[in-house]
Amino acid sequence: MKEKVFEYIEKSAGLAVELETELTKRPAVSPDSGGEGELDKCLFLEDYLKKRGISSLERYDAPDSRAKGGVRPNLIATIAGRKDSSRLWIMSHLDVVPPGEASLWESDPWTVVEKKDGPLGHRLIGRGVEDNQQGLVSSVLAALALLDRGVTPAYTVKLLFAADEENGSHYGIEWLLENQGKTIPELFRQDDMVLIPDGGDQEGASIEIAEKNIVWARFVTKGEQCHGSMPDRGINAHLAGADLAVRLHYRLMEKFSARDAIFEPDYSTFEPTKKEANVPNFNTIPGEDVFCMDMRILPCYPADTVLAEVDRIKAEVEKQYRVGISYTLAQKMESKPTPAGAPLVKLISQAAAGVYQVKTKTIGIGGGTVGAYLRNRGIDSAVWCRIDDRAHSPNEYALMANILGDAKVMALLMMRE
Repeated sequence: MKEKVFEYIEKSAGLAVELETELTKRPAVSPDSGGEGELDKCLFLEDYLKKRGISSLERYDAPDSRAKGGVRPNLIATIAGRKDSSRLWIMSHLDVVPPGEASLWESDPWTVVEKKDGPLGHRLIGRGVEDNQQGLVSSVLAALALLDRGVTPAYTVKLLFAADEENGSHYGIEWLLENQGKTIPELFRQDDMVLIPDGGDQEGASIEIAEKNIVWARFVTKGEQCHGSMPDRGINAHLAGADLAVRLHYRLMEKFSARDAIFEPDYSTFEPTKKEANVPNFNTIPGEDVFCMDMRILPCYPADTVLAEVDRIKAEVEKQYRVGISYTLAQKMESKPTPAGAPLVKLISQAAAGVYQVKTKTIGIGGGTVGAYLRNRGIDSAVWCRIDDRAHSPNEYALMANILGDAKVMALLMMRE
């Protein structure tokens, strides 16, 4: 049966081009980035799946008055299995980022260009073709292959096409998890497994199972403004803020010094980043100063433990400089890891080895993904695909070999016994 399913996928390059082309011509850019959202793209996909025999479809629309139709749609396609336990979800996202600088594109970002020559071989070029339409198209091809060959999976398969991944998932997976069992049905179960084909490497070897905890903080230091030649008549908020940034960087790294080889880099990072303007001239000592920090913390350290140390260091600086310091959190996200020995990880490893002849490895990342929302609910998730990693770049492309190869991997996952 595997051979028949693979045969269908191998002959599906034309379907992949067609679906990529139609998806790309419907820009699904978030209102946060000046777009209308995902509705047009979702409606097309819903109709496309129905026409090809995938009729078990559910839409869960997160309200967003800024978007077309006032909603951010999340679409779920179900392929019923002989058993409805230990269901496999494949979760891709509908939204894409804007094209960026137009002059850097060699073609219209919203029109797919197909190229079959050159060192990269058969590839498709356009905004979103890789991020995340490669994963989306691969999952659809795998499902259509099972349907065409008359294969009923042992376990139910669900394809989730989510909104708002590029801008925080507030209208996507976060909204679905927060509202299930309330305004929408219970969607996820504890024994579900979720593959997220939205990150990986060029060999298909990396299976992401863990993320660092993320804290973004904005610090405001208040002193007393005065003339630059008379510093004793004021309190230099910039000086105190700069000292705080340096202390936080070095002290936090020293205190939270554990290492974990699954991550790159393998340690927690505490980096001062954005610096907001204070006074406009050279000879005024500022009475207020603002800077931001990006903290990526190994999961062994709870974010609140780190923030308690931030408070202690902040109090030292306040006392020394006679300033007042406050901070707000733009983001605070913690993520439990998926165990390296989880059934989902083993299944992906076996399937990737079978298709790509690659030895897989489990990794952790410093950035945040939608997987964190699921893991924090006790649902195993893993981020995997074989990808050239052209996301968000001009002339973004997806390799046909990756689209079809990943579809084979997904089909193997769907056909597990």
